[in-house]
Amino acid sequence: MAQFSAAPGSHPISNYPDGTSDADPSMPAGYSERLYNEDLAPLRAQNWTAYNIFAFWMSDVHSVGGYVFAGSLFALGLTSWQVLVSLLIGITLVNVLCNLIAKPSQLNGVPYPVACRATFGVLGANVPAVIRGLIAVAWYGIQTYLASSALVIVVLKFMPQLLPYADVHRHGLFGLSTIGWAGFMLLWVLQALVFWHGMETIKKFIDFAGPAVYVVMFILAGYMVYRAGWRNIGINLGGVKYHGMEVVPVMITAISLVVSYFSGPMLNFGDFSRYGKSFRSVKRGNFWGLPVNFLAFSLVTVITTAATLPVFGELITDPVETVGRIDYPMAVILGALTFTIATIGINIVANFVSPAFDFSNVAPRLISWRAGGMLAAVASIFITPWNLFNNPAVIHYTLDVLGSFIGPLYGVLIVDFYLVKRQKIVLDDLYTVAPNGSYWYRNGVNYRAVAALLPAALIAVICVMVPGLDGCANFSWFIGAGLGALFYRLLTR
Repeated sequence: MAQFSAAPGSHPISNYPDGTSDADPSMPAGYSERLYNEDLAPLRAQNWTAYNIFAFWMSDVHSVGGYVFAGSLFALGLTSWQVLVSLLIGITLVNVLCNLIAKPSQLNGVPYPVACRATFGVLGANVPAVIRGLIAVAWYGIQTYLASSALVIVVLKFMPQLLPYADVHRHGLFGLSTIGWAGFMLLWVLQALVFWHGMETIKKFIDFAGPAVYVVMFILAGYMVYRAGWRNIGINLGGVKYHGMEVVPVMITAISLVVSYFSGPMLNFGDFSRYGKSFRSVKRGNFWGLPVNFLAFSLVTVITTAATLPVFGELITDPVETVGRIDYPMAVILGALTFTIATIGINIVANFVSPAFDFSNVAPRLISWRAGGMLAAVASIFITPWNLFNNPAVIHYTLDVLGSFIGPLYGVLIVDFYLVKRQKIVLDDLYTVAPNGSYWYRNGVNYRAVAALLPAALIAVICVMVPGLDGCANFSWFIGAGLGALFYRLLTR
């Protein structure tokens, strides 16, 4: 991959404790094969503009899941302005948090797992890398299944003769019907093709996918408003249930849900900010892609969702189902394909690129960026995500427990970079296992970071798992992040 080019090392380091030799002639002097390959190398050319970052967030937001999520916040029983205030506060928090986590990767041109080496040690960084990679694998499979399900619904609408093959009991394998398998594998292959062509192709894809969905969503919203009549649309989808100070805890919950929804791509945002031409470009892209874009997307979403009630006689939060009920076949096909493309976009940026870097970081000599991504893609089949999705208890505990590690990881990384390292990283030492390297620590692991991570994550997991603490479950990211930051600061003082 030509876009991954290493910066030259500035000092030779030898006498590696693991006895490895640097046989790769393209590897800078002093770098270890245990930590280096062409894909993990610091970038020499950083050419993403603010628009590319903006398009990244459009692809991340404009999906079936994002549509349903935004609509659900308007159904909390708050008035429209209360929900909008909650959305703005939540997405502004995400904007600030993304800027904080973006800086070390942008300044040094390194992906998330390599940036983690400064905090967790050059070998200890595999802990945050594997955690993020496993979460991405699970969500990659689920998003692929959801996108394929949307495609299958539209196919069956126009080809009802295939309905028998949609019956999992008559024609099924491992809990998925024959046509379900066909749709899943089709989406799986399409995503793999985009990914296989590298980050430049991914950049072009998300530059197209995000705006394309906006065009279709504005057309869909206009059509639904025309059908319903503006006066017949009410935007308090769940009805007003709270008054006075009762609304405050509900609004705080909505704010927390917004942050939690973006916590995954926020943690490994360095995988993309590393391509930014400047930190200023990254911040501008985040501003337009998060507060501005998310607010506009939410407004269009709620108007379209609210219009389904007078038009179809019921509230529909799934945009594919809404499109499927339109009387014009071409509109149905165009809408379904656009939402499918959008879901492919979010899956690639949020759940494909991340494990590609994360798993490559575990064994750079054996696992390239492409191999890491395909490893995650293959694993997503074997976890049979349709069974996870069909069992809410399993998916709740599996993903929420893994997600409870995201907050503590974020807290530890931010405290280390801004308060301990004072925003200074020795780039070459991120790639050496020499004992005199800045990030070798003891046995290549910063045990203080691990000691801060584990209890913070355990408490966050308890908040999710213990029935009596249900009220804390929605705030597990904040609890984990706060405790991880506190514990690490105490251990490093």
